[in-house]
Amino acid sequence: MASYQPQTDHEKRKQISIRGIAPVENVVEFKKAFNRHLHYTIVKDRNVATPRDYYLSLAHTVRDYLVGRWIRTQQHYYEKDPKRVYYLSLEFYMGRTLSNTMVNLGIQSACDEALYQIGLDIEELEEIEEDAGLGNGGLGRLAACFLDSMATLGLAAYGYGIRYDYGIFAQRIEDGWQVEEPDEWLRYGNPWEKARPEYVLPVNFYGRTEDTDTGVKWVDTQVVFAMPYDSPIPGYGNNTVNTMRLWSAKAPNSFNLHFFNNGEYINAVCDRNQAENISRVLYPNDNFFSGKELRLKQEYFLVASTLQDILRRFKSSKFGSRDPVRRSFESFPDKENDSNNALYGFAEKVAIQLNDTHPSMAIPELLRIFVDIEGLPWDKAWDITVKTFAYTNHTVLPEALERWPVSMLERILPRHLQIIYLINHNFLQEVRAKYPGDSGKLRRMSIVEEDGEKKINMAFLSIIGSHAVNGVAALHSEIIKKETFHDFYEMFPERFQNKTNGITPRRWLLLCNPGLSDIIAEKIGEGWVTDLYKLRDLKKYAEDENFLRNIIKVKQENKMKLAEYIQEHYKIKVNTSSIFDIQVKRIHEYKRQLLNCFHIITLYNRLKRDPNQAFVPRTIMIGGKAAPGYHMAKLIIKLINSVAKVVNNDPIIGDRLKVVYLENYRVSLAEKIIPAADLSEQISTAGTEASGTGNMKFMLNGALTIGTLDGANVEMREEMGDENIFIFGMKVDEVEELKRSGYNPRHYYDTNPDLHLVLEQLNSGFFSPDKPGLFRDLYNSVMGPDRFCLLKDYEDYIRCQDEVSKVFKNPLKWAKMCVLNIASSGKFSSDRTISEYAKDIWGVEPNDIKLPPPHEGLDTMDSKPPQKK
Repeated sequence: MASYQPQTDHEKRKQISIRGIAPVENVVEFKKAFNRHLHYTIVKDRNVATPRDYYLSLAHTVRDYLVGRWIRTQQHYYEKDPKRVYYLSLEFYMGRTLSNTMVNLGIQSACDEALYQIGLDIEELEEIEEDAGLGNGGLGRLAACFLDSMATLGLAAYGYGIRYDYGIFAQRIEDGWQVEEPDEWLRYGNPWEKARPEYVLPVNFYGRTEDTDTGVKWVDTQVVFAMPYDSPIPGYGNNTVNTMRLWSAKAPNSFNLHFFNNGEYINAVCDRNQAENISRVLYPNDNFFSGKELRLKQEYFLVASTLQDILRRFKSSKFGSRDPVRRSFESFPDKENDSNNALYGFAEKVAIQLNDTHPSMAIPELLRIFVDIEGLPWDKAWDITVKTFAYTNHTVLPEALERWPVSMLERILPRHLQIIYLINHNFLQEVRAKYPGDSGKLRRMSIVEEDGEKKINMAFLSIIGSHAVNGVAALHSEIIKKETFHDFYEMFPERFQNKTNGITPRRWLLLCNPGLSDIIAEKIGEGWVTDLYKLRDLKKYAEDENFLRNIIKVKQENKMKLAEYIQEHYKIKVNTSSIFDIQVKRIHEYKRQLLNCFHIITLYNRLKRDPNQAFVPRTIMIGGKAAPGYHMAKLIIKLINSVAKVVNNDPIIGDRLKVVYLENYRVSLAEKIIPAADLSEQISTAGTEASGTGNMKFMLNGALTIGTLDGANVEMREEMGDENIFIFGMKVDEVEELKRSGYNPRHYYDTNPDLHLVLEQLNSGFFSPDKPGLFRDLYNSVMGPDRFCLLKDYEDYIRCQDEVSKVFKNPLKWAKMCVLNIASSGKFSSDRTISEYAKDIWGVEPNDIKLPPPHEGLDTMDSKPPQKK
């Protein structure tokens, strides 16, 4: 394999057209600022500076460019008083901030040139930054992309979440098994955040309710304080910098001095630890609901602190005043004629989006504030609440839908349980009036589930308490209307919408794949960075052989770069002429990494039977984390690594087939993997994946997709055409029909010799000779009543993979398909998704207004009409 030295030639880096050449004065200014931070805030003597010192100096210098724009943006919002959007999410999977900030501010070339002149490599410094892994996977990464798009579209938007001390665990593979280690992302501090102790807020738990002359009161509570930490979210090229506010739990007292004085040191800090545990660690799974008390506390902690903050801002949000100027939450039709312009309705100024059911306690919490504290009548409070909230559903898997035990809610949040009961009572009265005599519908639609342990269905609460409910792909939205929430769709058809997910093209093409960004910009300009639909213009170059060869060249450079990373970190030498076949996502049975593994074993068996056959080489990479308590997922990881050990060390196989398990998959690793991929595996059972966003990232970077008609794959195929995607397996209706008629996995075991051999090897211990029964649970799972129907789709999957190999042998045909994939990616921009949320749900308009930089006056602002998409 030829050695690849990525971006060591500085002159070559400077020629990347989309970043341009940095003006000399900008480089000089940046060097001065960098040296100032290094010498006066980091180290006194440059000779003793460490790489981390240089990184911190760079981060602080870049942050200087942000702060003025951040302040100006917030001043602009106070002056114009737009409707504000609040995105509530228990997860924000931000990854690294430095590179993204430089790209969005347009200072990357100046930073690169200045550091080169100083004698530093910007890429080495970027690698020092810890990923902010405050999310498990797709849901948290989607939230991060949405924040980027909201800022780029000029929306007055805020992200609210929790500042976990420890993010998603760091994964280490030991003897093939996943080992979890704490993710200490704050070990060296976080230069991108700003603590805001002046906005610390109390959050209450436990206690009891008490009827008084002025209504119900929640008393005798235990208090935890919420400390906000703000991080800037820069838009691309518009000088807008929005805010992500994350809450950290703080105890009301550092420790009990009485205990301490009596020598009881452990008890002295026990209360503090219990309080601060709320924001200690991210729950390591977003697809299995487990009713743990700490999780409920985290969810309420987020919404209670956030709603207090929202109300404070609503009341005082006029010309920067901190004093309340709004004293009504109701809507006033004659607000234009209001002399002091102060009495705007709450729902006209506030939109709150619930990212899945995790923040759904916000609905009873807002009602509690309106009724118990602000003194609004129930009907008015309910009307405002419904107009304010909107709910995004992210899954149809039953185990992922939140249901809280009534006994737990009664103990931790007694007033909220009362409010939920009242919401349910009023709602069932509506159902009874609309469907008289239908007791089955009453039972099915009740928020309070009576079967077994009494529980509260949080998805039902979210639907009833929101004016809009959306799925995240067209297929998913149809499933929730026809199946998951069919009764509610019949009751409120006007509430249900679709908002297909998207990804930010800034991080997922411009930043992570500069080579591809450059050749695209050379052909069609740079407008696609903020209007991804402009990639359609690439279609006219799909027959241009020179352009196709440039696409092949860029892909090969990315593959060589990834190959060096694999060699360095995993000691596996891979063939860069092989198909880079990649599946990276959380490890879960429904995502069917096991089916991928069966394909690896099948290829291995074929080569062993006939070593001299014509064979298209493959490097198959699988990565992702399994929830620590998810036995089957962890066993799948062990199997993949056991198969890799056999395959990679077989001299007969050589470099024709290699298997790599990508340890500790995270955002920064994805930025290396995705540009190098030839083939993207999106092989979940039809009807189980809500949308997926990894599929979009691969598509945008010129990888072809092999997948089922599930999630957003359906819409991807519509955009690019059947001939540019590899589709296999059952459709949703076929899965349902198979289950109705009776799924018999043994039939496929008995009739397919290749599959029979794979399963026998699994069951006999071929890949685990020391422990022959190690993988028997996996064997039993696919041979039993497997709800993911893996064996049914096996034969068609293998056929489709053979077609992939056949097409790959024709490089120009493959490259043409890649170009048509890239050119069809426009729909899958998070800018498009957020524009639809803004117009259809939040009642706000995206805009092209570019705020002037801090050194210019506001009167120079370039005001443009809303961008037409």
